[in-house]
Amino acid sequence: MIAKLTGTLDDTGPDWAVIDVNGVGYLVHCSAKTLTHLGIRGDKVVVHTEMQVSETDQRLIGFTSAGERAWFRLLTAVQGVGSKVALAILSALSVEELQRACANGDSAMVARANGVGPKLAGRIVNELKDKAGGLAGYASPLGPGGEAVPLPAGSASADAISALQNLGFKPAVASTAVTAALKELGEDAGLNDLVRVALKRAAG
Repeated sequence: MIAKLTGTLDDTGPDWAVIDVNGVGYLVHCSAKTLTHLGIRGDKVVVHTEMQVSETDQRLIGFTSAGERAWFRLLTAVQGVGSKVALAILSALSVEELQRACANGDSAMVARANGVGPKLAGRIVNELKDKAGGLAGYASPLGPGGEAVPLPAGSASADAISALQNLGFKPAVASTAVTAALKELGEDAGLNDLVRVALKRAAG
C-alpha cells in the first residue's frame, strides 16, 4: 500500500495532481486546500496518501498531512460519506475548523461543503464529536487555561499520533501518549523517537 509520495509536482487539475517520483507519474485526487498547498509545477512535494479500491475504480487520495488523512478516514467511515464528499468537506474546512465544528456540534459549518446537506452534516458531527479531541493533527496537550493546544498538521507529533492510531490505539490514548513523550523528549524530538517512547506510554 502506498502511504506517502515524495517527488515533483508534474501537473494539476480541478481535483487532482500528478506527482512525478523518479520518472513515474502518480495521479492523486486531492482537496482544494491540498492542491493550493502543493504549489506550482516543478515544486518538490510530499503527499500523504490513501489507496481506495472498489469494484469499478482504484485511486490514490492525497493529503498535505497525516492529520488530514486521519480526518478523511473518519469522514468516510460515516454512512453516506464517500471519498468525493469527504474531499469536498476538506476543501471547505481546514483540519482545525473541522475539529472545532465536530467538537462544538456545529453542523452548519460542515454543511458549507458542496454536496453536504443539513441531515448528513448533523450525522457527521454526531458520530465524530467524541473523536474530535484526539485526532492526528489536533492533539491535546493543555494550554494554561486547560484548553487543548493544536499541533501543526504534518508535524512529528501529529504523525506520531497517526502512527499509534494505525497500530490500533484509540485517538485519545495516542494523543495522551505522544503528549507525554513530548514532555520527556522535548519539542524538537524526531518522529521515530516520539513513536518509540509514546508506544511504551500507551502500552503501559
